[in-house]
Amino acid sequence: MLEIEGLSVEVEGKGIVHDISVNVDIGETLVLFGPNGSGKTTLLMAIMGFPRYRVTKGRIVFKGQDITHLPVDERARMGIGILFQRPPVVRGVKMREMVRACLGEREDGYVIDEMAQRLNLVDLLDREVNYGFSGGEVKRSELLQLMAQSPEFILLDEPDSGVDLVNISLVGEMINELLQEDRMRSRTKSGLIITHTGHILDYVNADRACVLLYGGIWCRGNPRQILSSIKTHGYEGCAVCQK
Repeated sequence: MLEIEGLSVEVEGKGIVHDISVNVDIGETLVLFGPNGSGKTTLLMAIMGFPRYRVTKGRIVFKGQDITHLPVDERARMGIGILFQRPPVVRGVKMREMVRACLGEREDGYVIDEMAQRLNLVDLLDREVNYGFSGGEVKRSELLQLMAQSPEFILLDEPDSGVDLVNISLVGEMINELLQEDRMRSRTKSGLIITHTGHILDYVNADRACVLLYGGIWCRGNPRQILSSIKTHGYEGCAVCQK
């Protein structure tokens, strides 16, 4: 579904991601581990097409089409969605209006209320997007918008960041639903999860994993084995590991 070929990305003239190549198959979830400042979010933003993140080399191919230089809105229409680690507050726009926009032609007031109820967000539907929301409410707000959009490929930026134990289980449940984890062989949706701590793997399954250090891929393998090694040796251990 997604192919990243020799990708280098800079932000404000500074190189952040260097010559990365990675792919995500249809129905597969890839988790990308890495410490803060390693380039994880930069990679996600470049895949989504935000102009601040300038591709200087390589290309991004989605469902066989080169999208390297397409604008954000076209990528979203093609089926790419993103959960931000720190989404903006949108003053003047109610949650209900945002979800209605994500649903598009599928807009249905009953559906909006039903989805919001599953995420314990009914009381926030008529408030401005993310304004005064707690960390858990912000994450659930992002998931509600993703559920409405129903993208084929989902980018998840630190979904376990800033979420308490009460909310993380629900967040994990909704991510699994978005990724069709319950369908196994008939999955058609794919995902790329980036995480520093790996806590999200207590709630969401991943098929493969990579470690991103110093802007490049250093390791590929089984998600839980790699996480176990990180817990034992830290990311410093990844830098000297020969696997």
